[in-house]
Amino acid sequence: MSVIRDIDETQAPLIDHLIELRTRLVRSVFALMIAFGICLYFAEPILGFLIQPLREASEGGSQLIFTKLYEVFFVELKVALFAGFCLSFPIIANQLWAFVAPGLYAREKKAFLPFLLATPLLFTAGAALAYYVVMPTAFAWFLSFEGEAGGLKIEALPAANEYLGLVMQFILAFGISFLLPVLLLLLHRAGIVTRTQLAGARRYVIVLVVAISAIITPPDPGSQLLLAIPLVLLFEGSLLLMRFSERGLSIEDVDDSASEDGALSNDADDTPPDQDGISLS
Repeated sequence: MSVIRDIDETQAPLIDHLIELRTRLVRSVFALMIAFGICLYFAEPILGFLIQPLREASEGGSQLIFTKLYEVFFVELKVALFAGFCLSFPIIANQLWAFVAPGLYAREKKAFLPFLLATPLLFTAGAALAYYVVMPTAFAWFLSFEGEAGGLKIEALPAANEYLGLVMQFILAFGISFLLPVLLLLLHRAGIVTRTQLAGARRYVIVLVVAISAIITPPDPGSQLLLAIPLVLLFEGSLLLMRFSERGLSIEDVDDSASEDGALSNDADDTPPDQDGISLS
């Protein structure tokens, strides 16, 4: 009976955690569904917003076509789902934090919370760079191949579904790539890598960044450089933040050791004096 009781006691917290996880997931899915419904209602204006980089690159002369009768409908669904996820991401991140936070110490919460707050900001910065700078430049380069060849006119007629896939590729590639400092600082905080190791591997990191930029971006040199250069700068900024973090941790260790020494000295002062040196008359 004692064995069964012990098993029941060990299973009870796990069941509670699973119930809480289910609750958090249901809330996240519910928030995503609501955001999806709202964005589906405004799918046409959102699609018009995503078309602006192509319109600016072509100076209003290009157009989107669809070769299947149901293509535009599914394009609007993809737009609504993509925008709905971006809109509901703060709620999803809040639910994730609410599930993880009770299992963390106060010092761990203080260390992890800035990374949670910096994630949407860095993703938004990368997406904004892709939308306002990279996509107009890349689309202008793509449209520069229009002209004539062999007496025939070459004209760009992008399909709506393919254009949306290219736009989402740009936004996700730049948004996720801008999360590099969060990943490096988390690895540094966990003790997996050190600032000295990353600084020593700088040349390899630069080669890796250039290779990743060439893979996840379209095959034009402009967009690859516009992604590789900010990533290298973010890597150097991460090294600088690691240096400040190491200084802060060293100062905290010194303060903790000083407080421990003070507590030991106070304990020593509170001990009664030795009675051997007292003479009795």
